[in-house]
Amino acid sequence: MKAMTINAFGGSDVFTESEVDKPAVTAGHVLIKVHASSVNTVDTMIREMGPALPLSPSLPAILGMDFAGVVESIGEGVEGYQVGDEVYGCAGGLANLPGTLSEYMLADADLIAHKPKRLTMAQAAALPLVGITAYEGLKRAGVAQGQSVLVHGGAGGVGHIALQLAKYFGGDVYATGSKDAQLELIEKLGATPINYQTDSVEDYVATHTEGAGFDLVYDSVGGANLLNSFEAAALNGQVATTVSLAEIDLSVAHFKGLSLHVVFMLIPMLHNVKRAEHHEILASIANIVDAGYLTPVLDESTFSFSDIGQAHERLASGQVMGKVVVSNKW
Repeated sequence: MKAMTINAFGGSDVFTESEVDKPAVTAGHVLIKVHASSVNTVDTMIREMGPALPLSPSLPAILGMDFAGVVESIGEGVEGYQVGDEVYGCAGGLANLPGTLSEYMLADADLIAHKPKRLTMAQAAALPLVGITAYEGLKRAGVAQGQSVLVHGGAGGVGHIALQLAKYFGGDVYATGSKDAQLELIEKLGATPINYQTDSVEDYVATHTEGAGFDLVYDSVGGANLLNSFEAAALNGQVATTVSLAEIDLSVAHFKGLSLHVVFMLIPMLHNVKRAEHHEILASIANIVDAGYLTPVLDESTFSFSDIGQAHERLASGQVMGKVVVSNKW
């Protein structure tokens, strides 16, 4: 089968179209004909950093984590699927799990679910990693009806999904952005937009919460921005973050009695623990999508698998809204 492989770590030009062996189905797994995949920041980090990132695969490697496709064959012990079913998931592209940038991939059945019916393959491929990340963070932070929820990075990959899910779970949702197009998207998705470049944290906390702070802050920006999240949170509030690789002062979090939830959704894939929870989350997300409460936003760019280097460059450009998707069009 055809695949986009890398034989060295480095720039976006390391991808090579190759012929590799089509995987055989094994117990507990399904073989999937891949129709589309999406690009996540962790994909670019693996490509650039290689062994410096503990989750990187050995070379040669097939990258790509998210996919949407069709079940080709089913391994022993797998229930709930039939050949021809449309499925989606986040199931490869790191450690010892071959990725999605190939005609076919072998996926652990616990890491997939039936594709949302109302989405195209490209739309469905955009959802798994960011969807699981957003869902897990909100649930761990105890999202509930009537809460005030702030999403940092509301037009980004994780942020635009967290925004919609927080609204679905009953939150009064606000989200930060900067450019006009970002703020317009945030409003279109049902949240109150906040321009973080013109409004200070103190200002928007005063305007939108009468100075009390937000019950739940979902920080998809992280790093130094966590300090803004601590400042924006209410006393005894909840902060969920996807990017906590930073050395920061926790004094504000201490004196406000905040709870910090660090979301690293790759743990089940890396350590083979509680993988079935990802299936359950993906199935729940599919139901929310098909009920009309969640729609992934795709970036205006379009790429095929053979253009994956350009797709990585597009994600790194800082111009993306929503998700960058690549389609299997060999």
